[in-house]
Amino acid sequence: MKLLIALYFFILAMIQLGLLLGIYHYHRSQSELRPNPYWMGSLILNVLALVIFGGGAMVIQSVEKTEFNFTIANSLFYIAAIFQLLFCKSLIGPISKRLQYGFALSTVVFIPTFEFLRIYGNYEMRTTFMCVIGIIFFSWQIMMLRRKRSFEPSQQLMYMQYATAVELCFSLGRLGVLASTGFTISKVEQLPQLLILLTVGQLVVNTLSYIAIGGYWAEKVALANAKSKSENDEIKALIIERENLISTLLKANKTAATGALSASIAHELNQPLGASQLNIQFLQKKLSEGHLTAEQNQEILAALLADNQRATNIIQSLRSIFSDGKIGVERINIVELIESILKITKPEIQAKNIQVALDLSSRSAINVNRGEIQQVLLNLINNAIQALSESTRSSRMLRIESRDVSGGIQLLISDNGGGVPIDAQMHLFELLSNSNKRSGMGLGLWLCQHIVSRHGGRIRYEDAPSGGAQFTVFLPSTQE
Repeated sequence: MKLLIALYFFILAMIQLGLLLGIYHYHRSQSELRPNPYWMGSLILNVLALVIFGGGAMVIQSVEKTEFNFTIANSLFYIAAIFQLLFCKSLIGPISKRLQYGFALSTVVFIPTFEFLRIYGNYEMRTTFMCVIGIIFFSWQIMMLRRKRSFEPSQQLMYMQYATAVELCFSLGRLGVLASTGFTISKVEQLPQLLILLTVGQLVVNTLSYIAIGGYWAEKVALANAKSKSENDEIKALIIERENLISTLLKANKTAATGALSASIAHELNQPLGASQLNIQFLQKKLSEGHLTAEQNQEILAALLADNQRATNIIQSLRSIFSDGKIGVERINIVELIESILKITKPEIQAKNIQVALDLSSRSAINVNRGEIQQVLLNLINNAIQALSESTRSSRMLRIESRDVSGGIQLLISDNGGGVPIDAQMHLFELLSNSNKRSGMGLGLWLCQHIVSRHGGRIRYEDAPSGGAQFTVFLPSTQE
């Protein structure tokens, strides 16, 4: 009889230990959703209690006066029941410190109480004591599970609620059997078969409740994985949609940029070609009239050669700018280059009543591509002229400075016009950001930055002290 009872406890202990090891292994594979520590603690304590109780059942002499190991086993059962109760409570809200301290105090009271019943009481008193505690705990647990399921339906929690209800019935049944027994039980052989069956049955159902809790956690993991997979699919779909949108925008931008570049180049080439056409028409008219003098002939031919060279320079400049080859550089004096550009822009500067202030203190020569740097400075100066022509100020000032700095030359071109709006400054050097301007090559400040970067230099914008725009260009002395 004793060996059979001990075997029941050992079998249940092995089943719960297997569940514990399986959950622990699964627990280590999960980095986000972990099992509830109250449940894990309850399962561990219940396995220890079953082993100790089964070992005590093998050597017990009298159920009326048991050994101290039964106090240890029942205390572990009590604490495991508290942890399971706290697990159910955690499902509907956080565990308060007051409740934790209350259960800790109840454990302190339970151990000496059960030890007192072990020494001075009998089997019926101890069993009744444990059944009453079980009925209280099971009833409380059922209420909390029902409350949890009311706002979060769960198949596993339903199984646990049913298992807890069955445990409650078994506890009530054990009390009924004890009440109906007409004699004091002192030996194992005197235990009623129905009482043993109800006790083992309660432990089996308790094991099923632990399995239901494990199923509930696995259910939460499956839902979390499904949600994560759904979110990952949505993110992938959004990424694909974003890439398609970017690709479409890049194609559209490339088409717009190509069209704008073509229009800008055509506009620039139209100037020398248009001038050549006028000179040719004038030459044809004079030849047909027979009034062409040697001086006019030389003048027209010189103009045609100059316009042709200008168109050639434009094409060569564009070819070098948009190629990845080496820059054709020569050693130039930046002051002389600036003065030559001012001669080109002088008629427009005078027509718009603009004053020019020069501070050309640099004396170093630099190795650059003359045509490209000339294009940069011409573009910046023309931008300043256009800004000043739109200004309402009575005094319009264009300031150009050059100074020697470490490693190269620094150029400053500023005006006291309207400046650049703050929202436009972020996109100032982007392609087509100033495509409405007709100055320079028509490609805006993007071209200036492209050329300066090709030369290993830097260009930046800042508000001028006078309230207008100021561009600072750094050009290294030598090219790699």
